[in-house]
Amino acid sequence: MIPLRALLRALSVKRAAGDLDTPIAEVCYDSRQATPGALFVALRGSYTDGHRYLEDARRRGAVAALVEEWSDALDAYPAAAQVADTRAALARVAAEFFQHPSSSLGVIGVTGTDGKTTTTFLIDAMLRAAGYRTGLVGTVAVRIADRVVEHDTRQTTPESLDLQRLLAAMRGEGVQWAVVEATSHGLAMHRLDCCAFDIAVVTNITHEHLDFHGTIEAYRRAKARLLEFVAQRDDHRPYPYGIALNADDEGARSIAGYAGSAPVIWFGLHASQAEVRAQEIRAHAGGTDFELVTPGGSAPVRLKLLGRFNVENALAAATAGHLLGLTPQQIARGLESLDHVPGRLRRIDAGQPFTVIVDYAHTPEALQRILELVRGLVPGRLIAVFGSAGERDRAKRPLQGAVAARLAQFSIFTSEDPRFEDPERIIDEIAEGARSVGAVEGRDFLRIEDRAQAIREALRRAKPGDAVLLLGKGHERCIIYGSERRPWDESAEALAALAELGYRSEVE
Repeated sequence: MIPLRALLRALSVKRAAGDLDTPIAEVCYDSRQATPGALFVALRGSYTDGHRYLEDARRRGAVAALVEEWSDALDAYPAAAQVADTRAALARVAAEFFQHPSSSLGVIGVTGTDGKTTTTFLIDAMLRAAGYRTGLVGTVAVRIADRVVEHDTRQTTPESLDLQRLLAAMRGEGVQWAVVEATSHGLAMHRLDCCAFDIAVVTNITHEHLDFHGTIEAYRRAKARLLEFVAQRDDHRPYPYGIALNADDEGARSIAGYAGSAPVIWFGLHASQAEVRAQEIRAHAGGTDFELVTPGGSAPVRLKLLGRFNVENALAAATAGHLLGLTPQQIARGLESLDHVPGRLRRIDAGQPFTVIVDYAHTPEALQRILELVRGLVPGRLIAVFGSAGERDRAKRPLQGAVAARLAQFSIFTSEDPRFEDPERIIDEIAEGARSVGAVEGRDFLRIEDRAQAIREALRRAKPGDAVLLLGKGHERCIIYGSERRPWDESAEALAALAELGYRSEVE
């Protein structure tokens, strides 16, 4: 229990009423999670407004409320307070409630348009191989020491309350370093406020989420918040610190000024200023070999991940390792210890004479990377199946279609979380991009809204030596139509479709 007054002391309170010494046993922002003694924080969201559920939270036992808008519903509460921004306030309240857990462990944040998940997995593997007890929070999984919890909340960076709760659990399990995926949404919406970041890693900043941020400049500015967190950290923290930036990426270079006086280490495959780089890159069926070069020396790496873009991700992770003080040999062993990343380049093998790959690629840049990679691995055609998320960046849809038209021999445009948008309109916008570079419907692409049927049509068309790429869903376990989350498993769907074609079932 902690008095409400203690939770409010870091806030700029506009108005308060009731007994501010009311003891708080829990904090929640979902009225359905309210329990006796809870503080309910009313957040405004995309689809609803927490202020509408003040009465529900009170009925369930909440004893205090934190709001942006005062209302008669607060009369029933023993205590209430008003602030300008409850989402920003929640971060401070959560950190105070859980006694600032990030003060007891090192924190590494990874941001970027593409590569965040793979880079966080590589960093986590590298630290664990070096003997550290770690935690991980990201798109695919949450790891608390040795306990891994796969999840599908669609919120890569959890709300601040949930993140602080996870960090507190890590503290309780003796975690030494937490690795956190830091999305632009999470940074802009205060979910990462009050986290003491020691190391920031930026993979790249390209075209994504302009529906939310409005401009590429605003998108980059949101990413830059992670650099500011490191630059502004408490000088008395006992952890090494610094910032890893991709020298090959114009977006990453554009935010370097926000690093302040924090040490910056550049990585890259091409830029001359890259201090961490890869030489003698050699791809093979089992992964990618290269010579890792760091300011501390060099070491050979036998990466089990395919593609030059995964070499870039490995360099990002290696730079974090260098900032942590690991030797090149320790870094190499850690990178080599990661076998795979869930939902990334997952090969589906049911004995069919063509390749089937499931991957999360959903930005134009990610689509281009994986299509170019697989193009070099198979003798036949590339058949791509993908869509574009509803209520997300519309500008990328024609870019996706154009990339597929240039690099795949055939594409099927389908649904991917249309939410409250018309799925056919989304597909039309992708198709328009394909047409803009000369693709013809029927000859070069089809539009099939039903994703299960789209997969079946792609597999039916595949011939020996071809590759079918099922893109955009990866590890996710549902497709969102409106507010309904329909169960979905891309790999299982592919296996079912292959079984219908007479092939046995096995997943690599």
